[in-house]
Amino acid sequence: IIIFTVNHKCLSSLSSTGHGNHKEDSPFLKSADAASKNYDFYDRNLALFEEELDIRPKVSSLLSRLVNYTNITQGAKEHEEEESTEASRSKTPKSPNMGTLMGVYLPCLQNIFGVILFLRLTWIVGMAGIMQSLLIVLMCCSCTMLTAISMSAIATNGVVPAGGAYFMISRSLGPEFGGAVGLCFYLGTTFASAMYILGAIEIFLKYLVPQAAIFHSTDPLGSDSAMLNNMRVYGSICLTLMAVVVFVGVKYVNKLASLFLTCVIISIVSIYAGAFKSMTHPPEFPICMLGNRTLVRDRFDVCAKTVIEGNHTMPSQLWDRFCLPGNLSSTQCDDYFIQNNVTEIQGIPGLGSGIIRENMWSNYLPKGEILEKAGLQSVDAHGTMDNFGMYVSADIATSFTLLVGIFFPSATGIMAGSNRSGDLRDAQKSIPVGTILAITTTSLVYLSSVILFGSCIEGVVLRDKFGDAVRKNLVVGTLSWPSPWVIVIGSFFSTVGAGLQSLTGAPRLLQAIAKDNIIPFLRVFGHGKSNGEPTWALLLTGLIAELGILIASLDMVAPILSMFFLMCYLFVNLACAVQTLLRTPNWRPRFKYYHWALSFLGMSMCVALMFISSWYYAIVAMGIAGMIYKYIEYQGAEKEWGDGIRGLSLSAARYALLRLEVGPPHTKNWRPQLLVLLKLDEDLHVKYPRLLTFASQLKAGKGLTIVGSVIQGNFLDSYGEMQAAEQAIKNMMEIERVKGFCQVVVASKVREGIVHLIQSCGLGGMKHNTVVMGWPYGWRQSEDPRAWKTFINTVRCTTAAHLALMVPKNVSFYPSNHERFTDGNIDVWWIVHDGGMLMLLPFLLKQHKVWRKCKMRIFTVAQMDDNSIQMKKDLATFLYQLRIEAEVEVVEMHDSDISAYTYERTLMMEQRSQMLRQMRLSSAERQREMLGVKGQGCCDNFSYIFGGFGGFMGHLDKQASKFSHVPCRPNEEEEVVEAPPEKIQMTWTKEKCEAERRNRNNAPENFRELMSLKPDQSNVRRMHTAVKLNEVIVNRSHDARLVLLNMPGPPRNTDGDENYMEFLEVLTEGLERVLLVRGGGREVITIYS
Repeated sequence: IIIFTVNHKCLSSLSSTGHGNHKEDSPFLKSADAASKNYDFYDRNLALFEEELDIRPKVSSLLSRLVNYTNITQGAKEHEEEESTEASRSKTPKSPNMGTLMGVYLPCLQNIFGVILFLRLTWIVGMAGIMQSLLIVLMCCSCTMLTAISMSAIATNGVVPAGGAYFMISRSLGPEFGGAVGLCFYLGTTFASAMYILGAIEIFLKYLVPQAAIFHSTDPLGSDSAMLNNMRVYGSICLTLMAVVVFVGVKYVNKLASLFLTCVIISIVSIYAGAFKSMTHPPEFPICMLGNRTLVRDRFDVCAKTVIEGNHTMPSQLWDRFCLPGNLSSTQCDDYFIQNNVTEIQGIPGLGSGIIRENMWSNYLPKGEILEKAGLQSVDAHGTMDNFGMYVSADIATSFTLLVGIFFPSATGIMAGSNRSGDLRDAQKSIPVGTILAITTTSLVYLSSVILFGSCIEGVVLRDKFGDAVRKNLVVGTLSWPSPWVIVIGSFFSTVGAGLQSLTGAPRLLQAIAKDNIIPFLRVFGHGKSNGEPTWALLLTGLIAELGILIASLDMVAPILSMFFLMCYLFVNLACAVQTLLRTPNWRPRFKYYHWALSFLGMSMCVALMFISSWYYAIVAMGIAGMIYKYIEYQGAEKEWGDGIRGLSLSAARYALLRLEVGPPHTKNWRPQLLVLLKLDEDLHVKYPRLLTFASQLKAGKGLTIVGSVIQGNFLDSYGEMQAAEQAIKNMMEIERVKGFCQVVVASKVREGIVHLIQSCGLGGMKHNTVVMGWPYGWRQSEDPRAWKTFINTVRCTTAAHLALMVPKNVSFYPSNHERFTDGNIDVWWIVHDGGMLMLLPFLLKQHKVWRKCKMRIFTVAQMDDNSIQMKKDLATFLYQLRIEAEVEVVEMHDSDISAYTYERTLMMEQRSQMLRQMRLSSAERQREMLGVKGQGCCDNFSYIFGGFGGFMGHLDKQASKFSHVPCRPNEEEEVVEAPPEKIQMTWTKEKCEAERRNRNNAPENFRELMSLKPDQSNVRRMHTAVKLNEVIVNRSHDARLVLLNMPGPPRNTDGDENYMEFLEVLTEGLERVLLVRGGGREVITIYS
């Protein structure tokens, strides 16, 4: 019986951690000796999988790791990294134990109820009326409810570490969207702290201690500026104190949270109690009216023009305000005061008074408009501006859109539950239930409050923002029971508490973004105190909040943070909608009551509310988010979080590829889609990076670029090498700014690998139509013919595949991306027409800054029977119709006799080819014989053969070096040559041996035949053409920045391949930069629009 087992210690560590270096024992026979060792044989049922247990752990090991998983606190390291560290595994996690009520519902209530409910809701009802106020509340609460549904779906789709909206959006939409929205959410939370502080200071200076004001205005019209300065001073002091409290101890802020929440609940209950009590016993808050105008009540004692003291009628304080003091003569009084009566009406008529009918509709006012009651009689008379301070007036111009922006912050705060997910017993259950219940509760409170305020309070009192008509009392406080001070003190503490919570949460959110390392310049804010408190982030938060404090107006700050919160909610809805529509396999939320249509509706409402409340703030907020997005895209660290945008990109790419599959592109849309064939050296470095430089200059970021390379070997053995090569090419592509894809293949032969690349690169309609490859430098010096045969084979393959071909010769002399040509020409030698590639390529190159200032010249060749003048006119017309600016020249080539130089050069070429062929043949045979000949006894005199042939081989080597007159460049490419087999075995017969000996003896005769060789006439004609064309091109284009030239095709007969390489060398001799171009057999440029 053979028993497989594994090391016991390794398995035990693997089961406890799921990690570790797994070691296995070899299979052994079960014996008493083995039993005596402390081996554990419980894994005998997993023997088939034992070799992979280190990378594929047992299920029990996996489950033990998942049980020990805990959510990390907001602002800690990335949870994936934290999970894998030893520290997190060794710690015993603290079990979270908060339920839905304490963990989600009450924190959401505390964050949603805030300063707007106590300071601005009565004013909103007075200005907008009950109907429009209900619409405002309904719009804002519907938006947050739809967002909460989307958020619940995301929060229940797996474990969400504490991090709230930032974590959910970044992991659903990617680091770009996550960073942009995370910073928007951070700015919104920071400005929220400023808004809460301004609200607290307003309560403090207006209703608690008005005597504490530092600045006072002598002019009644200038009281606003004095108040704003007071707000700035006290707001800055309050912000500093709060920041110190947060810095010293966050635990005290968290402990006081329940106290602040209690203040909020007591205040709301007192409002309801006072409203229902007003049905029978309305509170006494009389309002003094002059005609139909509302008077500031604290500037006089009695609401009457005269008072009776004893038996005398005396002018009242009110009379003295509008007339000369101590004089009952009406000639020196304000006209409006004299012609209208002073009356006193009840400020809080009560729930059963029927005042709801008057407050049903809107009554928007421009800035400075005096508050008037419609039902009272009034004589319209012109009053003096000196008495304007006696009236209650509108401090800002109001409209429906303004009120939406001011009210929306009172609907925010729905993320409080998801921010605490690390402390929840069952976050996937508590977050949806608690958040939706909290929004439902607050929505009902807001809607009922709108109706109660409109049903109980007089319209002019509702429109009085600061309670000037009711002796500087907080308007909502006048309705409360048992005393207005309940609301004043309760709202003050709740506002301070909300400000502390915002100052606590915002730095941690910034710290979480900084530690994700997606925005490089924020890295410093990821550091903090030794206990993890974000010191630097708190400092930045305080500075940004101070900007909000300096604005000093609650009504100005509220729309700003509305924008940032709406931006955040918009992307929460977008994340849910994208994940739902893409149906990614990982999208399996436990919360089932969501739909993509609801998410799109919520997203649409967010956009609508942004532009309704303030279109210019909306544009600024979107601009900030857009700039952050682009910054992260270009400069941020790349993160792969399995986000939905990647899935969306895949779906869009699939759709586009299916559309492209319909047919080939129209000539108007044709552009070179490149397959760049690169060679790598022994260290897997790119041998000629200038090929990539040329590709980037030609493409300028447009179209498709695939960079391919071939590694010779076996795929199973060379997989790691292939990955290293791919990474090296990608790094070089990034350096040379080539936007494209990389593909490296492993093949037994380089030639086969290139053919595979040409056939299989690309996908669907996104396939290459042009191949770019380097020139095989040093092919003359190579003893192995594959050095240039691979090149010619590639040319034939591209032709057979109907692909265009570009061969940059002397590519090391091509300009880099940092060079600029300030002058010079790009010369096109248009010898034969192959689709217009020669016209299109210079135009595309000139779009790049390197070649932009070069001029384009087009040369064409005229024979004796051509009309060169007419050709020049026709070519100029053709270029005009192509919309290409270029100089046109027609070069006449006269028939001439074949020169002796041409004949001699052809002869040298053929002799050299023949000699190298014999030399390679002899070299291969010698190598084969020395490596492993196992003779049969008939060939025992090999030394004679080698000795007789040695002199001839030396002579051939000298001749070969004589004809190899082109020196090898220091950086020349060398084709990867297949390694010879390690061992060759042959079986020799007597006949083979005798034939071999005769061949060796006849070698000198072969050499004499070689010397008397006559060149082939077709080769002479081809050499003549190459020499004449080269003379003309060098004469005209020797100083050109780049020469583009038709590349002749290889011969149909493969025997002339080496001659073909010689013709190309002769054709391009003496030119610094040459681009040989071969069309793909289709038109690529057109004169039509």
